[in-house]
Amino acid sequence: MQARLICAAALTALPFAASGQDYANSILVLDASGSMWGQIDGVTKIEIAQGVVGDLLNTLPETQRIGLTAYGHRTRGDCSDIETLVQPGDSSRAQIAAAVNGLQPRGKTPMTDAVVQAAEALKYTEEAATVILVSDGIETCNPDPCAAARALEQAGINLTVHVVGFDVTDPEARRQMQCLADETGGQFLSAANASELGSALEEITQAAPSYTVTFVAIEGENGPQSTETLMWDIQRGEEMLAEFEPGATLTKALTDGTYTVSVMRPLDESTAEATFDVTGAEQTVTLVLPSLLPDASVSGAAEAVAGATIPVDWTGPNADGDYIDVSPLEEDRYINYAYTRDGTPAQLVMPPEAGDYEIRYIMRDGRTVLATQAVTVTPAPASVEVAETAPVGATIPVTWEGPNYDGDYISVAPLEEGGYINYAYTRDGSPAQLVMPPTPGMYEVQYVMRQDRTVLASRIVEVTEVAATLDAAETAAAGAALPVTWDGPNYDGDYISVAKPGDGGYEAYAYTRDGSPASVTMPAAPGTYELRYVMRQDRTVLASRTVEVGAVSAALDVAETARAGAPILVGWEGPGYDPDYISVSKAENEGYDFYAYTRNGNPALLQLPIEPGEYEIRYIAASDGKVALTRKTITLTPIEATIEAAETAPRGGRLGVTWEGPDYKGDFISIAVAGDPDNKYAAYTYTSEDSPLQVKLPDLPGNYEVRYVTGQDKKVLARQAVTIE
Repeated sequence: MQARLICAAALTALPFAASGQDYANSILVLDASGSMWGQIDGVTKIEIAQGVVGDLLNTLPETQRIGLTAYGHRTRGDCSDIETLVQPGDSSRAQIAAAVNGLQPRGKTPMTDAVVQAAEALKYTEEAATVILVSDGIETCNPDPCAAARALEQAGINLTVHVVGFDVTDPEARRQMQCLADETGGQFLSAANASELGSALEEITQAAPSYTVTFVAIEGENGPQSTETLMWDIQRGEEMLAEFEPGATLTKALTDGTYTVSVMRPLDESTAEATFDVTGAEQTVTLVLPSLLPDASVSGAAEAVAGATIPVDWTGPNADGDYIDVSPLEEDRYINYAYTRDGTPAQLVMPPEAGDYEIRYIMRDGRTVLATQAVTVTPAPASVEVAETAPVGATIPVTWEGPNYDGDYISVAPLEEGGYINYAYTRDGSPAQLVMPPTPGMYEVQYVMRQDRTVLASRIVEVTEVAATLDAAETAAAGAALPVTWDGPNYDGDYISVAKPGDGGYEAYAYTRDGSPASVTMPAAPGTYELRYVMRQDRTVLASRTVEVGAVSAALDVAETARAGAPILVGWEGPGYDPDYISVSKAENEGYDFYAYTRNGNPALLQLPIEPGEYEIRYIAASDGKVALTRKTITLTPIEATIEAAETAPRGGRLGVTWEGPDYKGDFISIAVAGDPDNKYAAYTYTSEDSPLQVKLPDLPGNYEVRYVTGQDKKVLARQAVTIE
């Protein structure tokens, strides 16, 4: 047991001894919490630790500056019970031995904060430092040892924490200790018995083998190897193994570990750098120097969430068409990009899938890479919560969490088929209101990121059948409004329709939102039809029943002739449905010139066209398709008019006009410039003022016409010339 603990401490000295430099300042952090009264092979752990530390002090070189920090040795239940008992120094051996032998375990295990305090005592932010932690239990005070170690590593010049787990079996405790060591480049050793400790000591004290590493540089991605004299630096931690060594290539014998190599081309002072690991084999490390291209750089976050838009600062030539993209590693394609012409920082959308990518400055040719930066894309967290079952077509709430990027949506989709049946945008908030499919079965409710329709989360939902019923008379008259009593889900847009059997459309319909019974207008053509309860989604029929539609007839009572333009009375018989009407039009015209609704009474008062000729009076069943139930021919006879007026008159005065004519509503006597269209005039007076009447004359002399004009169609029935002097 003692030998293993000595091994942990010796690790701190070996790398420095190999380099021939002074040893880094170090502090031993010793666990003196209450658990150290536990025994191994009948001896308390605190007694074993005291003996081990004594041996450790005897083996350290005289030049090693070491101190001592302990925790849990003064009070019970106190997370602040941490004390640096001996400051690092050349003559600290006796003080440390005395302090360790005087420890009486009592308290908790604030091992993380003890490491932090030790690092601060070593001024780790200003110079290299080593902390050796010996602990037998799980952290009981700091909630996140990993985060604390990571912060120390980032802030320190060259801080290393070695951890010895002393009789530790708890997996979480081992994880914490491993993390403290890993985050700072140290080692985690587990000490359980004397045999293991002896083996570890032998392993660590052996001389590390070295392997040949060759360094070369190439000109640009996939470019030729550089043959120029270059300047090389190789570094392991703070130790420089090569500094400004010249050569087109460089070869070094290196032991296992992590190194940094950098190269500089004197011609243009371009540089390249790489971090590499030596792991028991010879290798060649290739650095990529930039081609002699315009300078450029990209700088964005080292880590980003999938689908997030991140700012990327860049410098470069900014030629028209240059862009910043994010691409898979070692692939000549991009996933998303932003043009440099839009300024810096570029707003770049990260890929939808987690993984390691590159941010690149790309010239307009799409091939030349001027600058790169690695970025790790982490998964976008998301979840959906929904009921396990839901009725067909129902709108159900879906509680979701996710990135809520623009265009993200919650969908319901068939299992393992992709796509969606219905969706709701996340921008509308949580819970989303999602419409279930129209067909029963098993489906997935999904959180879908708009980019590449990437599914971030899903839950299974069973869509169950929903019932509907219809009740109505078995027969109805053509065009009649039939009351249909219904029962069903009454989703927004559901309707009751009447349709031909086998036809996916409808002849007429009424929305269920208007209540039960629904009033559905029957088709004009007799025959067998279906009444249907139709769910709006995919026009899904939930219930149906047949209805026989019987024929209806109509009759008209009207004179065979009438004066053109006159109003006449038309007697009628027919169904008299609310939209039905009596119309007049040419036989070849399926529209109408004038019409009168049957709802306004019988007989109907119908206006006739002004043009004489053969016409048809029709009864139109307008409730479905505007079907003419009956027709009668009527002849419209021409109408005439005469006018008498003085042939000359002074300007600005009034002209007396005697007239005869039909005197229909809106007819008038006008005065107009000779040759002007019939519908243009300078002044007029309605014939309703009787004959004779007066018309105001224009102020300008000239040749004019006095005209009799019908109100309907502005047709001129008579005209006489008049000269205004």
